[in-house]
Amino acid sequence: MKAGFKSLYLGDLKIELPIIQGGMGVRVSSSSLTSAVSSQGALGVIASVGLGEECMDEKRDYKMRSREEFVNIIRETRAMTKNPFGVNIMCALTNYDDLVDAAQSELVDVIISGAGLPLRLPSLIKNKKTKLVPIVSSARAAEIICNTWQRRYNRLPDAVVVEGPLAGGHLGYSLAELEDKEHVYLDKILEEVLAVVRKFEHDEIKIPVVAAGGIFDGKDIARVMRLGASGVQMATRFVCTHECDASMEYKQAYIDAKEEDIVVIQSPVGMPGRVISNDFVKKIIKGERVVFTCEYKCLFTCDFKKVNYCIAKALLNAYHGQLNEGFTMCGSNAYRINKIVSVKELIAELVAEAKVYLNK
Repeated sequence: MKAGFKSLYLGDLKIELPIIQGGMGVRVSSSSLTSAVSSQGALGVIASVGLGEECMDEKRDYKMRSREEFVNIIRETRAMTKNPFGVNIMCALTNYDDLVDAAQSELVDVIISGAGLPLRLPSLIKNKKTKLVPIVSSARAAEIICNTWQRRYNRLPDAVVVEGPLAGGHLGYSLAELEDKEHVYLDKILEEVLAVVRKFEHDEIKIPVVAAGGIFDGKDIARVMRLGASGVQMATRFVCTHECDASMEYKQAYIDAKEEDIVVIQSPVGMPGRVISNDFVKKIIKGERVVFTCEYKCLFTCDFKKVNYCIAKALLNAYHGQLNEGFTMCGSNAYRINKIVSVKELIAELVAEAKVYLNK
């Protein structure tokens, strides 16, 4: 299929470069990374998860802290870039509705939502500006969302992100599906989602499909664009940038990782998660319990009385560089990263490579 490296349009919103930086909690993609990515013409994305776990006080509960910090980061980002940026809000969050309301009240350009099906998302939006982009891992999920949004709200997604099984963080696949590389892989799922989405399109409505999960370089970008993707979402590559909000220890874990260090664990969220192994990971895989109290109740899908560790605390510790008490989430190709670069350098490299392979 003939494809070009073109700008990404979400309705009337133009993203100069068809690259979305995936949202990475806890605080890994905050104002510094998001604004840097958007300033280069791609779409930077703030992760909303894990913002209320710090700055605890008696006057503000978890929900209030989360909203206030989220709004602060949105405003910080807006002060640092004139270009559009987005936010990622997980459906599994107990304060999902409140965070969506905060984002749309701040007139953010794009809300990207996964970790469940965001079937009610359009009902929470009161402005006409914010674009809505669900994340799916199957054609069936895409069809359910499009049908439901169209029937209930007379609205369709402004784009759909298709996340394949090589992605980082929490995955929308069973452990068996992750093992079945012959039948479960991004290119196949992408083509199936494209077929579903095209049924809902017409002259006035176009729904770009964005490929995610294991996209590492310009060659990967060109491959999925030839299949029909209008853009890509990438997260792992942006961790090892100077502007990424995570600690140096977090970034160093990526640089030091070998291929065999990247493992899939069962998360308290109820989904598999891809992480870089360390002593903490080995301990929780064995089922050892890390003593904790649940001060947040942040996830619908987590029963804190049954799980052996708190993922919010583990990820917050990693963000701060305390990897003896946490772990870094990553995509399957994290071991291929060997240096820290600027966001500008990374995006220039990706764009140049993609154009070369698209012209071959």
